[in-house]
Amino acid sequence: MTSFKIPESVLVVIHTPERDVLLIERADYPGFWQSVTGSKDSVLEDLRCTAQREVLEETGISVSSDQFVDWTVANIYEIYPTWRSRYAPGITHNTEHVFSLCVPDNISVTISPREHTAYQWLPYLAAADQCFSPSNAEAILLLPHVMSRFIA
Repeated sequence: MTSFKIPESVLVVIHTPERDVLLIERADYPGFWQSVTGSKDSVLEDLRCTAQREVLEETGISVSSDQFVDWTVANIYEIYPTWRSRYAPGITHNTEHVFSLCVPDNISVTISPREHTAYQWLPYLAAADQCFSPSNAEAILLLPHVMSRFIA
């Protein structure tokens, strides 16, 4: 029996208080830089738990689920044809929920070599320019606004 990805995911913008943003380069597509992303493991998995799990898997950063800020933003986008085979037949769109995570500027990052080949910290405007995903770039550009609303 084939296990398909659930078409509901998280996008986590990891940043420092100074608005430097962590980007990771995809192993399967060199030159494609992004924030942490990942699909729910089960339909019932809480989105904060998905964010927590994906951040740990992709960056080695271990934090509690209550440290994630839920932006209450959901992007619905068409799944790139290259990646549609990972989903059940007929699934063409994914719903991506946006979160952020503020971390100290000296936090240790350990990427998963199976998924990513490199990481970099960039000022938020440069990070947005580097992203291959329009929804990821938009989220990063909203970071100052979100920080002023949610982070004291």
